[in-house]
Amino acid sequence: MSTPSLASGPDGPHTLRPLLDTVLDALRDGTRARRGPLPAGGPTAVAARVRDAVGDVLPDHGDPNALRHLVHTLAEGSADPAHPHCAAHLHCPPLAVATAADLAVSTLNPSLDSWDQAPAASELEALVTRALAQQAGAADALITTGGTESNQLALLLARETHGARIRLVHGANAHHSLPRAAWLLGLPAPLVIPAPTGTLDPAALAETLTTLSGPGPHGPVLVAATAGTTDAGLIDPLPEIAALCRAHHARLHIDAAYGGGLLFSDRHRPKLTGLDAADTITLDLHKLGWQPIAAGLLTVKDPRDLTTLDQRADYLNADDDTDAGLPDLLGRSLRTTRRPDVLKIAVTLKTLGRTGLATLVDQVCEHAHTFADLVHHHPAFELHARPTISTVLFRPTGATDDAVAAVRRHLLTHGRAVLGRARLDGRLWLKATLLNPHTRPDDLTGLLTLVEGTTPR
Repeated sequence: MSTPSLASGPDGPHTLRPLLDTVLDALRDGTRARRGPLPAGGPTAVAARVRDAVGDVLPDHGDPNALRHLVHTLAEGSADPAHPHCAAHLHCPPLAVATAADLAVSTLNPSLDSWDQAPAASELEALVTRALAQQAGAADALITTGGTESNQLALLLARETHGARIRLVHGANAHHSLPRAAWLLGLPAPLVIPAPTGTLDPAALAETLTTLSGPGPHGPVLVAATAGTTDAGLIDPLPEIAALCRAHHARLHIDAAYGGGLLFSDRHRPKLTGLDAADTITLDLHKLGWQPIAAGLLTVKDPRDLTTLDQRADYLNADDDTDAGLPDLLGRSLRTTRRPDVLKIAVTLKTLGRTGLATLVDQVCEHAHTFADLVHHHPAFELHARPTISTVLFRPTGATDDAVAAVRRHLLTHGRAVLGRARLDGRLWLKATLLNPHTRPDDLTGLLTLVEGTTPR
């Protein structure tokens, strides 16, 4: 058997070209075979098809057609975020230009743990992260794998800056990664503020902060607010929360993994008023940024907070190397080996510009309002509320929670539509998260028709 070809090096492009044709053909054929936003048959049927396609995972002799077969299998068995009826989660269809840039990263395979493994990528990351941080009113930013890592990192920086007794205070609407991060880092149990309307109650927060700043052995406080809840896309009252944090000398973190993309839009940016008061902010461009996973960031207002991440490893950042001017990359992440996810972000920013990204943001927000109008005027459905970003909650009128759950699972099992679920106001709602800018009004009407046709009468 001949030695397998490499993707990089002088012959890399020549070697890759026919393989890319194979991949693209398999993606096309697998998508056609799926015939919808999700493979039909449910978990058991999908698992059986995958097992049949794979066969022996590690055969004695290789299969030259494995690339075609496995890519076809993956495409046929995938949820397709580009399908207009795939609208359950914060799972965006990636831009073609960003995906192409990601291919270059996989080919060159830089690793951002030392400058000599990623000379250009390290400088590109520094330029792009600081520019994006400035958009959010911060000084610097780190690249992460997404909102969960960013939130964990925010709590770590708070702990190392203010001490292990720091107390996390967050709304009942907060992302699950925040209390999990407190547990992972050994922090005291978080205090949970009610969110009766889906957003953090500032009056309850004021009462809690007053108690924590009163007499007694209270430690420092970290308040975590949310700009774009996972369930309904709601935004906490950021200006009021920021004012309370200033008054009580509490540190402020804002989880804007979903809503942060509104920064690109002049029309929707005012919804994030108060964001620039945060000490740290979670951003996530594989949501309202249309990037292939992963593309998260954590911004910091005070760059000195990042010194807690400094590490020394002589083979990566020896003192004499850094003294000689080689950049030290170990303090830019908790990870050592990491790919330059910044390239696809940089290519997107340069290719589309602010106005191009704003157009995409405005389009998906408008789609949400269009869908909400359809629901509101349809006698068979109930609308939870007007959308804040691009999430719409709705349910069949008069249906029980069990019926709502059954409708969703029926659509999933038959591969017809991918809708999420959210429990608010004590009831279960169907969730449509609209992140596809190419969605048409007819697609939205068709989605509602599918749900209506599945609802028991």
